[in-house]
Amino acid sequence: MNRLAPNPLYDQWLAVAAARSGELAVRELANGREWSFAALRDVAHVAPRSPAVLHASTRGFGLVVDVLRAWRDGAVLAPDDGSGMVPPPQAALRHELCHLKVTSGSTGVPRWVAFRADQLAADAAQIVATMGLRVEWPNLGVVSMAHSYGFSSLVLPLLLHGVPLWLLDNPLPENLRGVLTTDHPLTLPAVPALWQAWHRVGLDFTPIRLAISAGAPLPVALESAVFDRCGLKIHNFYGSSECGGIAYDRTASPREQATLAGTPMTGMTVTLDPASGCLRIHSAAVAEGYVNTDPTTPDAAESPGNGTWLSQDLARLEDHGAVHLLGRAGDHISVAGHKISPAVIEDILLRIPGVGGCVVFGVPSPNAVRVEELVACVKLEPGTELNTLKNALGDLPSTYVPRHWWLCDALQPDVRGKVPRGRWRQQWLEQQAES
Repeated sequence: MNRLAPNPLYDQWLAVAAARSGELAVRELANGREWSFAALRDVAHVAPRSPAVLHASTRGFGLVVDVLRAWRDGAVLAPDDGSGMVPPPQAALRHELCHLKVTSGSTGVPRWVAFRADQLAADAAQIVATMGLRVEWPNLGVVSMAHSYGFSSLVLPLLLHGVPLWLLDNPLPENLRGVLTTDHPLTLPAVPALWQAWHRVGLDFTPIRLAISAGAPLPVALESAVFDRCGLKIHNFYGSSECGGIAYDRTASPREQATLAGTPMTGMTVTLDPASGCLRIHSAAVAEGYVNTDPTTPDAAESPGNGTWLSQDLARLEDHGAVHLLGRAGDHISVAGHKISPAVIEDILLRIPGVGGCVVFGVPSPNAVRVEELVACVKLEPGTELNTLKNALGDLPSTYVPRHWWLCDALQPDVRGKVPRGRWRQQWLEQQAES
């Protein structure tokens, strides 16, 4: 895998830098440092040469420079997302690859997924076209750019489409409040947990022209509450490491159904797999495949490639194209002969004022006939009574009512905005074993 020529994305970046030369490219809000597109081009031009596989542990502006270093030198970039995943050896990577992402591990062990330059460019183009990103509305960077969401929504629009980036290292409400007093129109991609924290303290979102939420399903109660308070529509964005953006809620008013993810991204089509009921994605942005470090092992059947990928998301498609997510394959819990989706219970609980987070999972039942029992792990704000939660489930069949309630103040999303069901299930089982 000889690295002799720059990545084609580097030429696209140089064209953007030339066209926007003296305009602001990146601003670090914590210290006020700024770089124009020309200055960013010059910094990247003199940066140290990259190894063939650049495992970038930098953050913020440093990661932007590392991206350009890798593109300049024709290297493969593998951002360090904090998961501890070690990049595969150079010999395991095909010549045309340029970027590696770590999957979230929602349905198993995290894996490296590999991309060509044209696939990254397609994802960026679909995001800019679908969301209507504008150079007049800088992206406010509050999510990790080492993960797929932040990389595709912040880094690629900056470097390939000239959308400026304002970096806010710590998105605590008091820090964001200071940024919002500038009255400069902004685009703010975030995750539900951040939107919840900002809404709880009543931040004035007036400068936000475009609000986006991804990483985890956006609760409709939160979406409606923000809209009712200040008129800001938070657009739900659904994507995956394997293919970038999948669906986006383009509507101007809050959704009424929590299952609604949005409509497919511009340039993408989705279908349902008849055998599994899972969503299949067809797009030029689909990854080349998972990295297989064992040449004697064939690629998995569900591996992305050839412009298509079968997700593990159970879905329903409306005639006009809207995508409804119905849970994850394998997440269904077997209780007394009934297959129960934990997402149904979680959606009801998250609508209740005072519920700061929840995750529902199944554990083995001592009664073999029941097979499993439901556990609801919830984080409650002071003054919220557990009976309020139990009463909210009163209209559901008895099999949907959790047998165990775990009040846990430590419950919070991970850096991707997700609440990993398997991880909390394991913690609950370990606590039960100890007691």
